[in-house]
Amino acid sequence: MYDIAIIGAGVVGGMIADTLAKYDLKLCILEKESDVAMGATRANSAIVHAGFDAAEGSLKARMNVRGSEMMKDVTTRLGVKYNNNEALVVGFEHERDEVKAIYERGLANGVKGLKFLESEELHALEPHLNKDLTCALLATTSAIVCPYELCLAAVGNAMDNGAELMLDFEVSAIDKNGDAYTVKAADGRTVETKYIINSAGVYSDKVAAMTGDADFTITPRRGEYMLLDKECGNFTQRTIFHTPTKMGKGILVSPTVDGNLLLGPTATDIDDKDDTSTTAEGFATIFAKASDNVADIPFNKVITSFCGLRATGSTHDFIIKEKDGVVTLGGIESPGLSSAPAIAEYVEEILGGINALGAKKTSYKAERRPAHYFRELSMAEKNEIIKKNPAYGKIVCRCEGITEGEIVEALTTNPAAHDLDGVKRRTRSGMGRCQGGFCSPTVVELIAREHGIPFESVTKFGKGSIINYGKTKGDN
Repeated sequence: MYDIAIIGAGVVGGMIADTLAKYDLKLCILEKESDVAMGATRANSAIVHAGFDAAEGSLKARMNVRGSEMMKDVTTRLGVKYNNNEALVVGFEHERDEVKAIYERGLANGVKGLKFLESEELHALEPHLNKDLTCALLATTSAIVCPYELCLAAVGNAMDNGAELMLDFEVSAIDKNGDAYTVKAADGRTVETKYIINSAGVYSDKVAAMTGDADFTITPRRGEYMLLDKECGNFTQRTIFHTPTKMGKGILVSPTVDGNLLLGPTATDIDDKDDTSTTAEGFATIFAKASDNVADIPFNKVITSFCGLRATGSTHDFIIKEKDGVVTLGGIESPGLSSAPAIAEYVEEILGGINALGAKKTSYKAERRPAHYFRELSMAEKNEIIKKNPAYGKIVCRCEGITEGEIVEALTTNPAAHDLDGVKRRTRSGMGRCQGGFCSPTVVELIAREHGIPFESVTKFGKGSIINYGKTKGDN
């Protein structure tokens, strides 16, 4: 019997788990995929939005502004990269009134550090902008993070403090039994819990319906991206948006915390909650819209592309509510990442209000060592570690400079990686210019060795994604 079961191990579910792990509770996290951060958290814009976009008075605006204010302290505590790089919402002369309206909305939402810029100030800040842009909103509190790194750290810290993670747990039914719930997985496993937190992303409406709540629906909104090589990472210093539309904030151009340049996302509503395919039409849209804002983008430096799905709710606002011991979170689309710490805080308040939390642990550890600490050490500090463990002196990923020791850590630290993409998200091995062309075979060998499984059993991203089917030559 668990006290609380969290359904969904994205960044919101992860932040909730980390927040609740400080209480003396038996806590579990149920995730339908083979790893955490596999939904919208794996593929989004990685922006900590300031809070100027959401409608005044909405729950989305409230959570965004509060979450943005909390993010620096949260990332510092969890050892996650954070860069307060600022953002610009740019406009042509005919869009001046729209940019001013966004500025006024931001002020009404309580966003600090907003400025309205004229052409000369704007182009002095970002020389690569389209010369025809004449005005902009500068949001000085906007920042960038790595969303899956934040999720991994939050879930890992919760696990270090006693929470249990159950992967490949696709919820198929929820039954109420007196004062508790039985949560059933498609593979037959069951979990008994007193309280449920539904943080299932694009599937939150489906999970809600299992508890008798059919008040909202979720439409997946496809967002495609292009990622450019690290040599393009300084092409802009700030995140560049255009004036938003009813479909979202539009195509952005932004540096990432790891030094790349990111373009996207598109915004297309679809029916399939699992369709993360990329399209030629999406790339054409990114090319055209990004070029409207920033001139001479080096599109020949694109090293990969990807697609994520946003959980667009029928209420057009965040849904966070409690009934009969079930806390439901729906429609947590952008700015869900920015809002995650505040949503976790809000869920904590809700559970406290129904006496579901109890006393705090005296043994709770709030801080977590950064996942990427080794590469940030001095040469002398690295050499000291290598003397104790030579694996840190063996480079596996040439593009990113990732060592065998770091990969082994990713395979043995909560939440441990079990496949090739899991190692990639935790260490950046395979994220460089060659996209894993050099390092993948060695990483597969390390996964097989550390988890005691056959080389041929290692997958790329969970069940069914076999990489090697057999040997073409003998053992020698």
